[in-house]
Amino acid sequence: MVNYEKIAKFLGFKLIRFIILIMALILISFLLIDMSPINPVKAYISNFVASPEQIATFEAYWGVNEPITTKFANWIGNIIQGDLGTSLIYRIPVIDVIKEKFIASLALMLVSWTLSGLMGFILGVIAGFKKDTIIDKAIKVYCYILQSAPTFWIALLVLMVFSIYLGWFPSGLGVPIGAVSNDVTFWDWLHRLILPAFTLSIVGVAQITLYTRDKLIGVMSSDYFLFAKARGEKSWSLIKRHGIRNILLPAITLQFLSFSELFGGAVLVEQIFTYPGIGQAAVSAGLKSDVPLLLGIVLFSAIFVYVGNLIADLIYNFVDPRIREGKDNE
Repeated sequence: MVNYEKIAKFLGFKLIRFIILIMALILISFLLIDMSPINPVKAYISNFVASPEQIATFEAYWGVNEPITTKFANWIGNIIQGDLGTSLIYRIPVIDVIKEKFIASLALMLVSWTLSGLMGFILGVIAGFKKDTIIDKAIKVYCYILQSAPTFWIALLVLMVFSIYLGWFPSGLGVPIGAVSNDVTFWDWLHRLILPAFTLSIVGVAQITLYTRDKLIGVMSSDYFLFAKARGEKSWSLIKRHGIRNILLPAITLQFLSFSELFGGAVLVEQIFTYPGIGQAAVSAGLKSDVPLLLGIVLFSAIFVYVGNLIADLIYNFVDPRIREGKDNE
């Protein structure tokens, strides 16, 4: 039975932690960028020649020479009002840039997250069921290679094999060369999504595979599993009824906890495949000194990762019947 009072206390505690996290992140990010050599005025006038009077006007507009406390207070006030500033690269509000780029990244991350979860869980079940066989050893070697290899190296390898040598997929870009984004069809977009999504999904397979394998091996050595086996239940029936049912929720919980790794991997993959998502926007903002966009992406990425961890905590504490019943009996 759902205990709404416990859920309300849990969410209240998480909300307090979220507020503290965001305030600390805002303060630390602002201080780091303010102490860095990034100059928004120089970034803004990088494409044209400005007179000293124009530079002084821009400096007054951006508040370059104001005390750090004044700049921080103004920035906090704008955030509270929902204004993250204007991007120096795109010349539009930061919130609009994040919305546009996040839609592209969300499609990439959702496809990759789903594929990595399914492939990892299936491989983990096979490896656990075939423990100490050649199949189990092959899957473990595959996972160890993925865990030890950098994401950008795997992305470059996939790009060279499937795009350059085989020519099956385009090497990158969000739209075909010479085409307008409004003229791109769904199938063109899907064709260019396959390689980045495939790369990001195989990178995330290893963790869920090894975790599922270990959990299934533990379940197979339990008393209720051995009792069901002694009653004459066959191998697949045993795995389906007593194995998968007991390891599915922990695996889903772990998959939601991988949001931070997924977001970090997306930044590298988008940059290598020149995929027009939030990761590529973050790299461009850092390289071109777009302070408003960079700070906006930092805040957004923190919220995104925190939501993933919150969902994992909710599943762990209130969906898994073993955890819920254990806490109810305390």
